[in-house]
Amino acid sequence: MTNDEYITLIKSNLGNSSDIIIRSLNNISYIYLESVSSDDKVSNFLLKSITKINNINDLINELENNIYNSHIEIIDDINKCYYYLASGYTCLFINGEQKYIVIETKLKLDRGVTESTSEPLIRGPKDSFTENNATNLGLIRKRIKDPKLRINEIKIGRRSNTKTSIIYIEDIANQKNVKKIIRKLSSIDIDAILDSGYLRDFLIDNQRSLFPKIISTERPDLACQSILNGKIVIMVENSPYVIIVPALLSDFFKTSEDYYQSSISSSFSRILKWIAFFITILTPAIYIAVMTFNQEMIPEQLLISLATQRSQVPFPTFMEVIIFVIFFEILREADIKSPNASGTSMSIVGALILGDAAVTAGIVSPFVIIIVAITSICEMVFTDMDFINAIRQWRLLFIVSTVFTGIIGIVCALLILIIELASLDSLKTPYLAPFSPLNKNSLKDSIILSRTNKRKERNSFFTKNITRVK
Repeated sequence: MTNDEYITLIKSNLGNSSDIIIRSLNNISYIYLESVSSDDKVSNFLLKSITKINNINDLINELENNIYNSHIEIIDDINKCYYYLASGYTCLFINGEQKYIVIETKLKLDRGVTESTSEPLIRGPKDSFTENNATNLGLIRKRIKDPKLRINEIKIGRRSNTKTSIIYIEDIANQKNVKKIIRKLSSIDIDAILDSGYLRDFLIDNQRSLFPKIISTERPDLACQSILNGKIVIMVENSPYVIIVPALLSDFFKTSEDYYQSSISSSFSRILKWIAFFITILTPAIYIAVMTFNQEMIPEQLLISLATQRSQVPFPTFMEVIIFVIFFEILREADIKSPNASGTSMSIVGALILGDAAVTAGIVSPFVIIIVAITSICEMVFTDMDFINAIRQWRLLFIVSTVFTGIIGIVCALLILIIELASLDSLKTPYLAPFSPLNKNSLKDSIILSRTNKRKERNSFFTKNITRVK
C-alpha cells in the first residue's frame, strides 16, 4: 500500500474526524490528532528532523537515528496506529515500507501536581496524584528508590485500552496476591475503564458486605507506606485515585499523618476515631431504645426534661430520629456536590435555620437535633466515602432493629456486625487483623501506635518478609 492508501484507511476508520492532521513531504507522510498532540512538538521534533535527512534509500534508519525524541517506536501492524494516535503519538508512513514509525508528541491535558482535596493533612507532604499516569508513577518512584520496586502494566478495556499499573516491592509483597490481581485484571472484558473505581467489583471476592475491602486514595505518601508494608497498589490511567489492596478494618482509622507526629498524639487520634465510630453507629439507636422501651435506664430528672420536650411532638421517637437522620444525610450530600463557594453556606442554613424551625414547629424535639448532630459530626472524622457509606447503612440497620425490641435489638445487631466483620477477608487476609486472629507484633501499629524505633516488623498477614529494621 502507498502512503495515500494508508492515510485514507486510517481516516476512514476514524470517521474522518475533524481533529486529524495530515502532511506529506516527498516519500514521507505523517498523521496525528490535533486534540491530543502538540503542534509545537510535531514542528520541533519531527519536521526539523525530516528536512535534514539526506539518505532517502534507508529512511527507516535515518528517521530512527535523527529524530530528537526519546519515545520512538517501529511497529509493523497498522491496527496499532489507532492506539498510538489516541495516546498523542504521531504516525509516520514511508512509501514502499511495511513498517511504521510512531513518535510521542503528547499535548499536556492534565493538571499539575496539587494538594489533596479529599484527604487534607496539617502536617506532611501536600502533593497528590493527578490524571497523568507518568506523573503518578514519578510520585511513587521519588519516594521509593528501591531497585526491587516493580511496576507491571496491563491494558484494560476493548475500546479505551486504559493503562493499569500494578505496583509492589518484589521481596516484600505476597507473590500469590500479585499473581491473583494480575489474573483478575487480565480477565476483565469491558468496553472502557474510565476511573479506578471501575475495578472495584472485579477485585473483591463475592463476599457481600457494606464495608469496603479496598482503599482508594489520592495521597502518594499513603500509597508508598502501603507498598512498604507489603500491600499492592493499582494505578489507573486518567484517574487521580489509586487502589490499595488488601484493606483491613483498622486501615480506615489510620492516616498517613499519624506517622509524622508523636506516637502519643497519633494514638490519641486513633482512639478518638474508634470512639467516634461507635458513637455514630449506636447513638440514635440507643436514644430510641431508652425513650421507647428502656426508660428505667434514664435518670428521673433527665427523663422528665425529655418528656417535656416531646410533649408537643406528634411523631413517635423512632420517626423523628429517622426523619432527621435522613435530612442530615441529604444535607451532607448537597454540601459535597455543591460548588465550594456555596456548599458551606448551604450547610449552615440547613442545619441552623431548618433545625430551629423544626423544633419551633413542634415536628421534632431539641434533644433529637443534638443526637443527630453528634452522630453526623462523629461520622466526619473519616475520609473514605465507602467506609462512610457503610457507617450510614449500618446506623439505619441499628435503628430498625431497635424499633421492635429496644436494647435487645441493639445487642443482636451488634453481634451480627461483629460476626460479619469476623467472616470477611481481603485477598485471604482476615478483615479484623491484627485483632482477630491476634498478632501481637502488628498491634504496635493498630489502635495504639508505638514509636518508630519499636516497630521493627511488618504485618505478617501481608508479607513473609516481616523484618523492617534489623
